[in-house]
Amino acid sequence: MNYSVRIQKLDPYLNVDPGTMSPYQHGEVFVTEDGAETDLDLGHYERFSESFLDKSANATSGKIYYSVINKEREGDYLGKTVQVIPHITDEIKKFITTNDEDNDIVITEVGGTVGDIESYQFLEAIRQLTLELGKNNCLSILLTYVPFIISAGELKTKPTQHAAIKLREIGIQPDILLCRSEKAFDEGIREKIALFTNVPKNSVINAIDVDSIYKVPFSFIKQNLQNIICNNLNMEDRPMDLTTWQKFIDFIDNPEDRIKVAICGKYVVHQDAYKSIVEAFVHAGVKNRLKVEIVWVDTEKINTQIKIEEILSKVNGILIPGGFDYRGAQGKIFSARYARENKIPFFGICLGMHIAVIEFAQNVCNLDGASSTEFDKQSRHPVIHIMKEQEYIQKYGATMRLGSYPCLLSEGSFIKDIYQNHLIKERHRHRYEFNNSYRNILQKKGFFVCGTSPDDMLVETVELTCHPFFIGVQYHPEFKSNPTNPHPLFTKFVECSYNNKIKNMKK
Repeated sequence: MNYSVRIQKLDPYLNVDPGTMSPYQHGEVFVTEDGAETDLDLGHYERFSESFLDKSANATSGKIYYSVINKEREGDYLGKTVQVIPHITDEIKKFITTNDEDNDIVITEVGGTVGDIESYQFLEAIRQLTLELGKNNCLSILLTYVPFIISAGELKTKPTQHAAIKLREIGIQPDILLCRSEKAFDEGIREKIALFTNVPKNSVINAIDVDSIYKVPFSFIKQNLQNIICNNLNMEDRPMDLTTWQKFIDFIDNPEDRIKVAICGKYVVHQDAYKSIVEAFVHAGVKNRLKVEIVWVDTEKINTQIKIEEILSKVNGILIPGGFDYRGAQGKIFSARYARENKIPFFGICLGMHIAVIEFAQNVCNLDGASSTEFDKQSRHPVIHIMKEQEYIQKYGATMRLGSYPCLLSEGSFIKDIYQNHLIKERHRHRYEFNNSYRNILQKKGFFVCGTSPDDMLVETVELTCHPFFIGVQYHPEFKSNPTNPHPLFTKFVECSYNNKIKNMKK
């Protein structure tokens, strides 16, 4: 029997979704196929499960309250006093159990910290669900922290004890503890935690830190976590075939060579802002038997072409990721120019594609003042702008094009050879588009518009002819990469970057 599983994440903050939150605070905004802006953890869920999630996989306190308030305004509660219990908790339970008839198992992560006031309504809803569905149909797993105090030279279990106590005060007895720690703990620590948390000793799992997140499943399997879960839910405990996953780990640990790739952006201090890109490089590196070392370049600190040369002359490939507004834009333009002129593999994603277009328009097409209306609303040559024709698009969040859209790739293009497909679908998250008024001008100079929407209205991909790899895409390919199916664009970019390294070594 194959079980159908749904995975979801509940976040306690009041933002309706993470889409308006600063990457410095929250990290990457992950976008699903149906255009939901979600927590970055959903990216890991997709990568590990190799399945596509949707808007039903993520809810915030803001989203829950917004739904309840709208119902109250529309008279759904028939004049009743609207309260956290039962109205908010009922809405949470409804979210958790949506389409539950289509799924055998629902895995729900509640973000935040036990004891925080902002997450109380979620935990209360979990308590009620456990009561309603029956203990044999619910399993509570508590993730705790067991810190290692260097000065004392020992692990401290008090944080775990207090977390479990707080959870029991709410009315939830954890069935399993995942105890995060920097160092492995012995049986004495395990027994102590079990005694003070009322959790069976074999259900106290040491979630010890590993050097790659992809090794976490093996750490849990060694402690029989899968058996414990199945036993608690009266499920058949079947053997797992992790041969492919193990090979992936082996290649991570034993690369044949390594390359350096620069990620040129403005959020590099908080690298979770580019989490899916980092993981896509892990996948593509394994595919090429290479270790991809990332060189973080803060483009806000780059203000001259000479300075960018000092940094980028040491890397084998250059990537400019997505982002918003003008901050750091000039440093990105310098980066794109250096890659173009020095034949270094270049990959521009979303805003990175815009930067490549602007740089080419300025320095090759001699369009003085060429820019994006995002940067300069009075630009003489707005090669990137918001199209009035886009008013027909329905999948807009604020003013953005969100979610999966089709793209037709041109015959004879490098990118079509990479995809080995004429029609592709990729996920978007952006406001601004290529200005079609400049399409012919750029193409005459060798800037190939090689991918468009099926109606030819929206430019989706561009590439530079006579270059080993110079590709810009309007979408975010990193969202669809996973360990056993790395994204072809990242795979080819890593391959070309390695070829660039070998070529330079022979000089």
